[in-house]
Amino acid sequence: MPLHTDIPTRAQIDRLLTSRHPASVSVYLATEPASNGDAERIALKNLAAEAERQLLEADTAKAAVAALRDELAELGSDEVFWRYQARSLAVFATPDSVVTFRLPNRLVEQVQVADRFHLKPLLRSITFPQVAFVLALAQGSVRILEVGPELGSFEVSVPDLPADVASAAGMASIADRAPRGAVQGGEGQKVRMRQYCREVDQALRTLLAGLDVPLILAATEPLDAIYRSVNTYPHLAGRSVEGSPENVPDAELVASAREVLDEVNGGVLDDVRARYELRSSQGRTSQDLVDLARAATFGAVDTVLVDIDDVQPGSVDEETGAVTFEEEDDAVAYGVVDEIARRVWLHGGRVLAVRREDVPGGGAAAGILRYPV
Repeated sequence: MPLHTDIPTRAQIDRLLTSRHPASVSVYLATEPASNGDAERIALKNLAAEAERQLLEADTAKAAVAALRDELAELGSDEVFWRYQARSLAVFATPDSVVTFRLPNRLVEQVQVADRFHLKPLLRSITFPQVAFVLALAQGSVRILEVGPELGSFEVSVPDLPADVASAAGMASIADRAPRGAVQGGEGQKVRMRQYCREVDQALRTLLAGLDVPLILAATEPLDAIYRSVNTYPHLAGRSVEGSPENVPDAELVASAREVLDEVNGGVLDDVRARYELRSSQGRTSQDLVDLARAATFGAVDTVLVDIDDVQPGSVDEETGAVTFEEEDDAVAYGVVDEIARRVWLHGGRVLAVRREDVPGGGAAAGILRYPV
């Protein structure tokens, strides 16, 4: 059963991070692609009831609570929506609107109520993307596959993509004799392959513009090295799928590409950990939430790793970054770690939403600072 996912863009996350409403409800629940949606809708109803309880205890206007209840009830009654799900569902609701994302990650069921949305679990879906493009490049053919969270994929139509080396060079065959005075033989073939690769790279610019998902190359030498020498997309994976892709079924290419994608995601985390260790020796890291909140408020955090499941209720002063922790979660308090992540993001820092075992020190958060504070 395929997953139906909606991975948020940076612009969508920006809007959610800057949204403010005294009755902002964030819901995360597990979903199953093969389910008819009944169990998931019951879970949503229960979580919505908990959100309503918290809002009423906080003396939220009854009209606002009723409007929010109607928004979530309408979502729960949408038969078509529940028919197409992924592994988790994120719902962000106010009395005026509902925004949903179907996510490939397994997330912990929870509801958070505050004057802002709880977005840390959502950021997991873009920290380590479960999607990629595969460029299957051979002298006689080229195709682009989009890889989803599972082993499924589909071929992407790309305008102006050359069919093969010969057509890129304006020849009937790559073995044709070049015009008099042109480079001949094997060297001439490399020149034509380079031209071919440049045309492929040019055609892909429209498809990949503004994206940060990995592009995984499937090619043999010398085409692999030639394409890498002309590639302009910054997220080309360092390792290729080995062997000629020309007669390989899409499913086999996708399976090999997912191994490369796992390496890419693991490499990102390894690089950040190594940089964390280096900056620790320079006094430019912190695992203390109070210090991180202050640093994030003043834009001093370059990168922060946060535990996606941690919720420590409280508040962070808008001007000073001072933290006030609360013993109980309610409709007034919000997640302190989530707020740290929000401020880092909005100051142009990098936020990695990870499991607790991947946070340096094993705490709720760890940050690399732009300068000692």
